[in-house]
Amino acid sequence: MTGRTDETSATRPEEAAAFLAVDDLHAGYGDVRVLHGVSLRVGEGEICAILGPNGAGKTTLLRALCGMVKGRGGVRLDGTSLAGCSPDAVARRGVAHVPEGRGTFVPLTVEENLRLGAFARRDRAAVQSDLERVYGHFPVLRERVGQAAGSLSGGEQQMLAIGRALMSRPRLLLLDEPSLGLAPLVTRELFGIVRAINEEERTTVVVVEQNAHLALGIADQAHVLESGRIALSGSAADIRADEQVAQSYLGYRI
Repeated sequence: MTGRTDETSATRPEEAAAFLAVDDLHAGYGDVRVLHGVSLRVGEGEICAILGPNGAGKTTLLRALCGMVKGRGGVRLDGTSLAGCSPDAVARRGVAHVPEGRGTFVPLTVEENLRLGAFARRDRAAVQSDLERVYGHFPVLRERVGQAAGSLSGGEQQMLAIGRALMSRPRLLLLDEPSLGLAPLVTRELFGIVRAINEEERTTVVVVEQNAHLALGIADQAHVLESGRIALSGSAADIRADEQVAQSYLGYRI
């Protein structure tokens, strides 16, 4: 695969078919390069899991996709290049990023946080219906609607962060370590909701996750990063079922 990003070059057939197309992406921080030629494809309406050990470049990949980290290479969303776009411009094109650590505005109420997710929208009449849609996915948030976000449990704050992202009506949802710091029962519930959002709204999801077994349980496809390069790609079912892969790359036994 080539890393050309020239807008005048012809789009390859596989690029045209992919909703998210990443080609030969290099990115890092200052003089420290983290990603070394990452290429992948995600179809519209799919869930893609990005797996790998700490320091593999998973968070940097999401940051590069949403414009937080500048990179060299090609990133296209539904045929439109995102290369060189600011985070605001990427968000306007339908990408929502839920960072590691949730990033909720802790002094604000649940509803205020959710409405902030719709700040760039002009269809104000539809915002209330979207609030109801988010409460449908996360009923606990309706019960906490007037509470400060900082008073919520870790799981509730993660639900709030995802709900706020949904208020922008994203076409692509990027989730960075959604299970971080959560109890196993809460994590399973959260991943079930993410799958429901994907199925009901056809939102394409790219999820970075340390809990490989759980992520593979909801994903359609997966890529394993190792030292900033893709070491393994395939269907989530095949990767999950391969005992050698699980032990060598993902750190668990089937």
